[in-house]
Amino acid sequence: MRRALRIALVATALLPPAAAARAETLILSLSSRRVQITQSYTGAELVIFGAIERDARSVARPGPFDIVVTVKGPRGQTVVREKTRFGPIWVNLEQRKFPLAPSTLSVLSSRDLVDIAPPEMQKRYGLGLANALGADNAEPRFREALIRLKREQGLYVENPRDVTFISGDIFRAPVPVADTAPVGTYEVTVSLMSGGLELTREKTSFEVSKAGFEQTLSTAARQHPWLYGSITAAIALAFGWLASVIFRRD
Repeated sequence: MRRALRIALVATALLPPAAAARAETLILSLSSRRVQITQSYTGAELVIFGAIERDARSVARPGPFDIVVTVKGPRGQTVVREKTRFGPIWVNLEQRKFPLAPSTLSVLSSRDLVDIAPPEMQKRYGLGLANALGADNAEPRFREALIRLKREQGLYVENPRDVTFISGDIFRAPVPVADTAPVGTYEVTVSLMSGGLELTREKTSFEVSKAGFEQTLSTAARQHPWLYGSITAAIALAFGWLASVIFRRD
């Protein structure tokens, strides 16, 4: 009996503090779990609805609840090159590879991140664009360049105060999906914060896929690459010949 009690106490002691003292949970719902890219697609917006559920162990928190939503698109290798200008030409100097960089990245929060948690806690929990990229050996200037370039393309977005509380424990957050967003699975992580600490987090996901004529072309290119390439080349030649006939000068 004593041995069993000792084992139970040791197991409890080994639990992470958040798990042992967790008194809140998150319940999430997406307005849609699929975004379809059609010929007229110009971008979309999903809405995350969430509720904070408390149990009997809930205690008074030193500050208000805050929500941070991080949405990561399909991962892939991204190369950032440093260039310099020699006269009329640009020359590549150094480059860094980000093998698992998210193709798109959105960070939405109920307040400015600096007001939610100090920088060291943001790094610990992966909050913010730079921290959400994950650990790697890239120099800060290359990480900053990657974020800057992606932001200019509209693929990396940080919107503080985009998460709004409808009532005390119910919130909503609009999730933008860019018109250039790639197809694949998008990971959504919602962190519940209070007093600079993460109380709990919950994950969900949605899919971006092609539909209609775009899906037909994508399937044909994937399943019959040689036939697809031949037809594409033939169409290009036909349009080139037709243009030469129309604009030919006698």
